[in-house]
Amino acid sequence: MLHGDVSLVVIVLLGDFGDMSSVTIFAPSSGAGAAGLAVIRISGPASGEVLQLLSGKMLPVPRYATRVTLSDPRNDETMDDGLALWFPAPASFTGEDVAELHIHGGRATVEVVCSVLGSLNHCRIAEPGEFSRRAFDNEKLDLAEIEGLADLIAAETGAQRKQALRQLSGGISEVYEGWRDTLLRLLAHAEAAIDFPEEDLPDNLLFDTKHNILGISQSITHYIKDNRRGERLRDGFQITIAGPPNAGKSSLLNELARRDVAIVSEQAGTTRDVIEVRLDLGGFPVTIADTAGMRSTTELIEAEGVRRAKNRAETADLTIYVVDASIEEFDLEIRPFVKAGDVIAFNKADLVDEEAKFPQINDVETILTSVKTGFQLDTLIECVTGKVRAALSENAGPPPLTRLRHREALRDCCSALTRALDAAEAELMAEDLRLAARALGRITGRVDVEDILDVIFGEFCIGK
Repeated sequence: MLHGDVSLVVIVLLGDFGDMSSVTIFAPSSGAGAAGLAVIRISGPASGEVLQLLSGKMLPVPRYATRVTLSDPRNDETMDDGLALWFPAPASFTGEDVAELHIHGGRATVEVVCSVLGSLNHCRIAEPGEFSRRAFDNEKLDLAEIEGLADLIAAETGAQRKQALRQLSGGISEVYEGWRDTLLRLLAHAEAAIDFPEEDLPDNLLFDTKHNILGISQSITHYIKDNRRGERLRDGFQITIAGPPNAGKSSLLNELARRDVAIVSEQAGTTRDVIEVRLDLGGFPVTIADTAGMRSTTELIEAEGVRRAKNRAETADLTIYVVDASIEEFDLEIRPFVKAGDVIAFNKADLVDEEAKFPQINDVETILTSVKTGFQLDTLIECVTGKVRAALSENAGPPPLTRLRHREALRDCCSALTRALDAAEAELMAEDLRLAARALGRITGRVDVEDILDVIFGEFCIGK
């Protein structure tokens, strides 16, 4: 029971919080399952009253952890002994009043606290992404920053974490908003020529405007031509292991994964489908796919596996072709698929003479190795890691594109800018500049975002 003030209990249970602009939401914000600690976040106009009700104390000093005993107001039964933090609006994640309960992480403890919160009027469990949605609505984060937060939560490697942090901190938003602000200034120039044709405006106003439009268009076009570096880092670099049957492809996959992922057999054709494994390779996320042996076959299931293998080899960011080094002739079945930047691993070095010569293909790395004995296996892994690092490492300059949504908006912007450059009348130029600025605004959430909000916030788990 609240010390010295029973009336607050009645107020909370009756739901008399005055003029509420929104309902108060709550949810566990820490991971599922038993743990040492669990965090329950509460956000909304009743957060302060709820915290006082459960703790039996007045609100703690903002942003200071305070030890509290949490009790069920219906029967005064103790639920847990933990910590409470109070974040009054607007200095909180959501921009609303926010309370956090740091309790013991047992499932029963979390369930009883959430059950009590759910029993209070004007309190309900949060929908997936609802805390972040409120942060967006209250202008604490824009859409690009929120997408960075989602990426940070999902990050599996150090490189993904760094990229997500850079986006969450507003790095990518600064780029887009900088272009948008410039376009709005240019739009003002074009509209000045429309609205005040008889005023003493500079003779070269529209010429200078078109010159600046061309500069922005070139900057955005160059930015888009990034070989999908940011998207590949976010989603994972795609590596395919391909080659003829019985060359050691599945053995190589097992070595890279450090566990038995694929069946290894002397019998040809044992791999019928694509087997995928996600790995952290040198701090970068990669998905490595083992594929069926490339060979001519009349067996329908194996033929489908071969077709899929060829397709993955053609579309992968990098393909490692594993070839049996003990066979003198380089396998003609795979030669048409080898492309610049790929790697050919001549496996089974333990079965060939040290003086053996192997064919060289322009812009393709060739390495003699033995998965069985480990001969030059580290060299092969270092080679592949170097190629991944070169493709995904951040270069000097603005943060990279991380989502197809951004890329499509930038393409729309460039199309509008191209039309603006070709416009014969100031009115047409102004309209296309307006469309270009709106395309950029869609990325950060300035305009026309209702149709994508549910998609973006739906990526979040409950409690974030």
